Order: sequence, then structure tokens, then C-alpha cells
Amino acid sequence: MAQKSFNKPTPYTLRVDDQLLDVTKQKLRLARFPEEQIDVGDDDWSQGAKVKVVKRLAEYWADGFDWRAVEARINADFNQFTVKVDIPGYGPQTLHYAHQLSSRPDAIPLLFVQGWPGSFLEARKIIDPLTNPSDPTTQAFHVVVPSIPGFGPGEAPTKSGFGPMLTARGFNTLMVDVLGYRQYVTQGGDWGTMITRSMALQFPNHVRACHHNFFPCGPPPWYKAPFTMGRLILSPYLYTNRELDSLKNMQYYRKEQDGYLRVQSTRPQSLGFGLGDSPVGLLGWLVEKFHEWMDVANYTMPDDEILTFVMMHWMQGATPGLRFYKMAFAEEGEFNIKGDFNRYLGTPIGLSHFPKEIALPPYDWVAWVANVQFRREHDRGGHFAAVECPELLVQDLRDWFSSEAVKRAMQG
Repeated sequence: MAQKSFNKPTPYTLRVDDQLLDVTKQKLRLARFPEEQIDVGDDDWSQGAKVKVVKRLAEYWADGFDWRAVEARINADFNQFTVKVDIPGYGPQTLHYAHQLSSRPDAIPLLFVQGWPGSFLEARKIIDPLTNPSDPTTQAFHVVVPSIPGFGPGEAPTKSGFGPMLTARGFNTLMVDVLGYRQYVTQGGDWGTMITRSMALQFPNHVRACHHNFFPCGPPPWYKAPFTMGRLILSPYLYTNRELDSLKNMQYYRKEQDGYLRVQSTRPQSLGFGLGDSPVGLLGWLVEKFHEWMDVANYTMPDDEILTFVMMHWMQGATPGLRFYKMAFAEEGEFNIKGDFNRYLGTPIGLSHFPKEIALPPYDWVAWVANVQFRREHDRGGHFAAVECPELLVQDLRDWFSSEAVKRAMQG
């Protein structure tokens, strides 16, 4: 087989191996499920994923879920490609991405980056309205949606060290050297926030504005921002109700929900033996995140959507997505994530605040490290905004990236 040339896109069609699909159904039918304790209520998720929910989904996955039909719809909805790039500090890596062009001459290149346990499919509901708005006066975009390597289609990294900093370099190479977008804007949540923020820090001449719906920064040092610290100390009296709710969300996450992060950032491969071999194990691990991190009072994730998202990680054997946490916290260098949220970024930033988001702190914390020029609060939505409330995210992206602040940045 001929070697791929660098920076030369190749059309890609998603097709999962028949053998993997057959083995998956066999494993699902042989699965052993835990027992619920009799005093734990049906709606109590405090011990993790509910057995009845996972069992129902596993039975449907084994005997009702039509992956080939789902796969065909994915291929119809996304113009997919792979490309081999040379990433400084790492070497060759093949990237998978979707690229949807707008017919509008004033369209802005927009890079959308997802997180875990998502995939490029998170952008599915927003691509068309962003590229082809019905109103000719509405801002349009050329939308690029890369997969973090190992999160769904494409090739997972074969060497260690591939975290957000190197992903940022690879995605900038994709935008500038492969697609020819010398200036572009970004949207990120979860790992997408870390990656796109790193891109703006490393490549400020190319990344002209960013948008986030997740921003995991802490408060500034008290001696540098005494007023901000004073507000925190007196938060019951000085914080808005939204800020108090955000603080509670972050505290609850750290107390009850970040166990996965501890394991995945330390021993992901040990976890991968279970989640990469057992479809029910992976299903339970991810379903709990979808339930806990979504605004379930306002959005019910359809069974097909849940299983499609799980398949993106099952096809890779789960471990690459888990391992990204280990690589992220082990990265060294000027732009590693341990330091990125302790420095100020002058690139114009827009923020959308969804009430069930797990990490969007008070705005005076964010303003210490980000040039926030746009912010909007919503009354519904959670961690997966593009999935749960795509119309709200789309409107925010249109409004922010068509603003005078972004127009000035794009001309700079």
C-alpha cells in the first residue's frame, strides 16, 4: 500500500468491521449485570448507572439497534476525510475530520472541537444551520469538525505524549496548511475548550476569536485579585443566583463525579481492559456521564443517539479516549494544560452559560485569564450543548462571531 502524502486529504467513509459487530452482539447477550440494592430508588444515580437503564440499552443494542443504518446516515450527514500531518514535537499522525463548506462568500472558517465521552458527532445538529442559514443576513460559516485522535473514526496515536497541546498543533496544521484557512475562529467544550485555548495561545495569528461553553479555571490568587476573593468569601451575599448555582455544580462535580478523571488520568490502560472488552461495561461508564452531565429535565437522549455515541469509543476499544486524560496531565512544555489556565489570553472570547454545565465558574474568575467580550446565560442545557440545545448554541455562535469585536480581530 502506498504511503500517504502529508497534507493531502483523502475522502473517508465510515464502516465498522463486520466481525466487531458480530462479536459485540455476542458479548452483549452474554453480559452479567450487577444487582441494585433494594433501598436505592429508581431515580437515584448516586451509585452510578442504573441497572435497568443499562440492561434495556444493552438488549436493544444486541437485538434492535441497526448500526448499518446509523452508519449510512452518518456518512450522508458528514463530508469526511482523513489526512496525514506532521505535528511538531510528535511526528506523523493521521487525522479524521468533517468539512462542510458554505456557499456564502462571507462565511467564516469555524473549527468545532468536542470532548469526552463525545465525538465529532456532537456537531451533527449544528453544521447545517451554521453553513446554510435561511436568513441571508445571518452570519454563515465553513465548519471543520476534527476527531480528537482515538475518539471515533480514524487512527489513534501509537506513541505516548499526545495530549491537548499536541492536538492543538495538529488541528492548526489542518486548518492552515491542509485547508488553507489562514485565519479562523473556534468553538470548544470539555477537552475542546482546552485544545482550542491552547491553539489560541500557540497560534494567535491564526486563531482570531474563540467561543466556549465550558471553562475550568479556578479563582485568581487572593493577593492579585483581592476583590474577586472577597466576592468569593462573601458569595452568599454578593454572587448572583446563577453564580451560586455554578459554584454548587463545580463543588458537586469535585465531590461526587470526578472519580473517572482520577482513574483515566493515572491508569487508563488498566481500565481499558474492562471497558475495551465489554460493551456493557463501556455503556454503563458512558451512560452515567450522559445522565449526570446533561440537563435531563429538558432533554432526553434517544436510545439510538446514546448507542451511536458509545459506538464511537467502542470501535476504538475505548482505551484511546481514556488514555487522552493521562497524556493531557503528563504533557510538558510551555503550553501544557496545567499552565494554560493560569495565564491571560488576549484573544477575544465568547462564553455561553448553560445551567447544568459542570464547569463554568463566576465571570470574574474567567476574566482574570480570558478577554471575555461576549457572554450569554441560558435557562436550559448542560455539558453537551450542541446535542441538547443546538438552536441556542447556534444563535450564540452567530451573534458572537458576527460582532464588531470579532470583525476587528479578523482584520488584524
